[in-house]
Amino acid sequence: MGSCFSAESRSPLPGSPLSPHRPRDHRKKGYSRKKSGSHGYRKGETLHRIPGRLFLNGSTGVASLYTQQGKKGTNQDAMIVWENFCSRTDTVFCGVFDGHGPYGHMVAKKVRDHLPLKLSAHWEVNISGEDVLREISLNTAGGVNTEETALLSADEESRTSVDLDETEKLPEIFKTLKESFLKAFKVMDRDLRLHTNIDCFCSGTTAVTLVKQGPYLVIGHVGDSRAVLATRDKDNSLTAVQLTVDLKPNLPAEAERIRSCKGRVFALHDEPTVTRVWLPDNDAPGLAMARAFGDFCLKDFGLISVPEVSYRRLSEEDEFIVLATDGVWDVLSNKEVVDIVASAPARSSAARALVHSAVRAWRYKYSTSKVDDCAVVCLFLDSNSSNLTYASSAKAKVQPTSVDHINNESEKCNSLGLDRSGTVRTGKVVPGRNEESSESEVGTDWSSLDGVSRVNTLLNLPRFVPGKEDEKARK
Repeated sequence: MGSCFSAESRSPLPGSPLSPHRPRDHRKKGYSRKKSGSHGYRKGETLHRIPGRLFLNGSTGVASLYTQQGKKGTNQDAMIVWENFCSRTDTVFCGVFDGHGPYGHMVAKKVRDHLPLKLSAHWEVNISGEDVLREISLNTAGGVNTEETALLSADEESRTSVDLDETEKLPEIFKTLKESFLKAFKVMDRDLRLHTNIDCFCSGTTAVTLVKQGPYLVIGHVGDSRAVLATRDKDNSLTAVQLTVDLKPNLPAEAERIRSCKGRVFALHDEPTVTRVWLPDNDAPGLAMARAFGDFCLKDFGLISVPEVSYRRLSEEDEFIVLATDGVWDVLSNKEVVDIVASAPARSSAARALVHSAVRAWRYKYSTSKVDDCAVVCLFLDSNSSNLTYASSAKAKVQPTSVDHINNESEKCNSLGLDRSGTVRTGKVVPGRNEESSESEVGTDWSSLDGVSRVNTLLNLPRFVPGKEDEKARK
């Protein structure tokens, strides 16, 4: 996905309004990082061979992963499932990452590879909240910028609400993991700023990540990638529960923070439903999210990488969790996503079925727009991990779906014929990027279908098969 509205942001030159204060000298600056004694993985040597760690299309006994390139160029989505996380047999880490900007694919993969290691390290040393705040204060003493101030303020507000209202109700694992998430996200963003091989000035990524240990679920996220839980209600019907809030600049609290830091928040006339973040004196970059890794051109103007951290105790009624990038949520409601996963013939193919359904939905709903990249992780919660087939007794009966309020904006944008990217809209065709196929499914009026018909239509259509152009782009 692209991130910045203006063409200028694709490759800022020294001295331009979007360029850093000084160019980096890759030869002189080598940032050495100490390895945490908790993991000790050598960079690039054993990271991709850790047992239980999966980041490519595939499945395990408890999870299914799948990503597919859209029609906008390089696939900028990334994903990961890590079983036995922190050497705990009952613990799993999952995450999806949606990159944006010229180097978004590199940022997303960097965060995918290194954020779990940082979280693991900080969880193991059991950092207290006071230590986190003390280190932030020490690191910002003598040179506090707006981004650090916003980060500290958000951290303090988040801590206060937990400490005063929920301390007695929440388990120790949440308090410990919350501090670990806050610290890991901050250090990850700092490492991206110092990284000499990836230009993160106008590139970044979302992240929705979770740690599940037994019945305890802790989620940390930035940006508009989303987590949704499938659970049974009192009538034994499968329902969708949204576990995260899309952190976009249209949220009042996010917009207030950005404006207080001199950033500007508004939507363009031709896409009134997509609120974006802009520099104080320049109509760029037009980022459609309020929190993200990277995007350092906006970090002094209200954009932060502080995650929202939430907790849920899982019950026997909870069946699976879906993490996905906005390429899925822009075209499918939470309920439709849950029904599609539950209707998959096998758990191992659940994520693939959902991505293929999203691609078809793009062609129905936005036939003039380019299909976005999609990445999905499905985490199944029951204890029978050896059963990869969704038993018919557990298969959801597809119910009519009412349109989620969160997705109402999609219908409005469709009527305007706008390019549906939750992050960016570009006015030009970038050389080397694929044009949208002129082929589109016809003969079905998507708006006239109820929830049952939509899901059945998406599942029964011939599978999308990438053409020669897609294969060429992958290479």
